[in-house]
Parts: sequence; C-alpha cells; structure tokens
Amino acid sequence: MTIAEALSERVKELLEINQITAYRLFKLSGVPSSSIGDIIHMRNKTVNIKLIYEIAQGFGMDLQKFFDSPLFTDGNIID
Repeated sequence: MTIAEALSERVKELLEINQITAYRLFKLSGVPSSSIGDIIHMRNKTVNIKLIYEIAQGFGMDLQKFFDSPLFTDGNIID
C-alpha cells in the first residue's frame, strides 16, 4: 500500500467512525473540501504534513492518534 492509499483509507475510516461527511470535516478543520477530496481519491501523491495536522484537528485528535493505525506500519507501506 502506498502512503497516498494509507492516507485515503485512514481519512475514510475516520469519517465513518465519526459519522461525518467530507464536507463536515472541511467545516471542522478548515481544510478546503477539494483538498480533502484529493486525499480521499488519491489525486495527490504527496500531502503536506500541515494539511494532515489540520485534518487530524478536525477529527479532534493529534497527529500521533491520526497515525496510530496498522495502515501506517512499516511492513504495510511500500513507497
């Protein structure tokens, strides 16, 4: 799995867990809805850590909790 795929899966997972839409995440985080869509649909191969930080804040968590997922283990990331 690439980092872009892991980020996409993690954001989708957190949207489902928190029962919110990408639009609501935009309102909570201040991250443009187009940027959230780009992450979800893996249109960008690189994402600024500040953007991930703001998304994590929108979910009410810090970066450590955002990345605390098996999706981001060394054996799971191939790029």
